[in-house]
Amino acid sequence: MNSTEKLREYGKDIEKLIILRTAPVAVKVLKDESEIPEGSLRPKKDLNGHIALCQAFTLARRQRLNITMLKEDHWCFKPLIDYGLVEPPESYLEGLTLYPFFISDKGAAAKRIKESMRLPLGKYIGLTCAPLERVNFDPDIILIYCNPGQLRHLLLAIGYKSGYQVTSIFDPIGSCVHSVIPPLLTGECAITVPDPGEYERAIAGEDEIIFSVPRKRLEDLMLGLWHLENSMRGYNRFTYLIRPDFPQPPFYQEYFRMWGLSGTREGN
Repeated sequence: MNSTEKLREYGKDIEKLIILRTAPVAVKVLKDESEIPEGSLRPKKDLNGHIALCQAFTLARRQRLNITMLKEDHWCFKPLIDYGLVEPPESYLEGLTLYPFFISDKGAAAKRIKESMRLPLGKYIGLTCAPLERVNFDPDIILIYCNPGQLRHLLLAIGYKSGYQVTSIFDPIGSCVHSVIPPLLTGECAITVPDPGEYERAIAGEDEIIFSVPRKRLEDLMLGLWHLENSMRGYNRFTYLIRPDFPQPPFYQEYFRMWGLSGTREGN
């Protein structure tokens, strides 16, 4: 099995093992047009129109399309700036896209913009995205749109090999940027809340959250998912159980005996 076939199998397994409603999305930033995957759809060229980047992610995960977004394809300002496709306007750097609508203090708005991660101007020409199960390129990041229960299982899985823990800064504005650029620059997983634009224009559900996995950590995630499934701790094996003196795993029982807190029922 070659690397592309393996990635596609990963995509199928992730969907199956945590019962996703939409496909994991493979994302790759592009340095030149020679990296555009064969058969990738270009909104301006092929649809005679523009879309937002969050809409491209939706087309990839819901309609299973391969989409490439260069500068001329975008219809939202933030990814154009933060992916380094255009020169940031001075008003943007001063925080005027946040002040006074989302942040009441102009200085605090400017500080938020200054501290946000951006790609260097001109380093990349755009990005391409596709459902992982149909990918025909080597991705930089995998985006998994999931609910909180599925996220819990993904976090259990990514931590299985080495105890890895995920930390994130939650910013409710700019999810198409925060879900890709920090993981790309740091190599760390991230959790992102879909922003209002992604909710309004790209059908992100109110129960959805984004788990971003850098390519170098994908094998660790798969190892954990397979381990949990094979050890009878798969996602669909966790069920509701609300009752007194519920059955305790053996190590619970050992600890409780050690503390003098043995249960009232035999075997607990």
